[in-house]
Amino acid sequence: MSDSKRVLLAAPRGYCAGVDRAVVTVERALDTYGPPVYVRKQIVHNRHVVEDLEARGAVFVEELAEVPAGSTVVFSAHGVSPAVHAEAAERGLKTIDATCPLVTKVHKEASRFAADGVEILLIGHAGHEEVEGTTGEAPDHITLVQHPDDVDAVEVKDPTKVAWLSQTTLSVDETYETVTRLREKFPLLLDPPSDDICYATQNRQSAVKQLAPGCDLVIVVGSSNSSNSVRLVEVALEAGAKASHRVDNAGEIDESWLEGVDSVGVTSGASVPDELVQGVLDFLVSRGFPPATEERLTEENLVFALPPELRKDIAAHASGR
Repeated sequence: MSDSKRVLLAAPRGYCAGVDRAVVTVERALDTYGPPVYVRKQIVHNRHVVEDLEARGAVFVEELAEVPAGSTVVFSAHGVSPAVHAEAAERGLKTIDATCPLVTKVHKEASRFAADGVEILLIGHAGHEEVEGTTGEAPDHITLVQHPDDVDAVEVKDPTKVAWLSQTTLSVDETYETVTRLREKFPLLLDPPSDDICYATQNRQSAVKQLAPGCDLVIVVGSSNSSNSVRLVEVALEAGAKASHRVDNAGEIDESWLEGVDSVGVTSGASVPDELVQGVLDFLVSRGFPPATEERLTEENLVFALPPELRKDIAAHASGR
């Protein structure tokens, strides 16, 4: 093992409070009601988490039409539109809403701005469940802005009544670049009451910025449909890493990435169980790298309570009612 080799492990990394709450919601729903428990969309954007829950009796569906009448269905951490809530009620489904409270906050901001007649410029990625859910709160008032370069083409009815909101899992730097350009075009642009990009996304990006400049390679553990994981690769490269790649697990690491590499940074997206990160660290040790040194940027202590409808049923179940 070369004395010059090192592995830096970013912290915070992995599960955030919203993901932990969503995964535990499905686990506790299975314990309380028994399988099957249906889940609309992936509960969180991680293949391994979804496969583990499927093995325990969760059934993942794309749309509510696939859920038998009278069944229990969990809404994913990314949130759903009011139309989905209405469809569930019409079909007599028992719903448990595992939407991350930070996403719910954005939904409420959209509703409030729309009620005040304010046009909303939503910064996010087309087709992402979170964007679809937020847009559903006020479809006639929302225009999607995907990239800073899209700002030039944005048109609004009244430049004195316009606000911005964002998907919670975006690149912090790119989002602020987009906002800056929007404000240049619309000087009276209103801000959300508080920043929409979630604390976990910001912390994970800041941690990567801290370690990336000294790394020949940064490995990001996360699934391809995880927006915050994909952003971490971009952030690592922008911060000075010589190379960065995303993998679902250690089995996806290409041996050629390690050629001529002395310093490796490792992190993971907000929906990634830590055992997948440990698998990457074990892989690196097996290839002659030393055990990882953790670089901790900040502590995260936030915990979200389980959805109230589930807490009530767990209590009733425990009391034998």
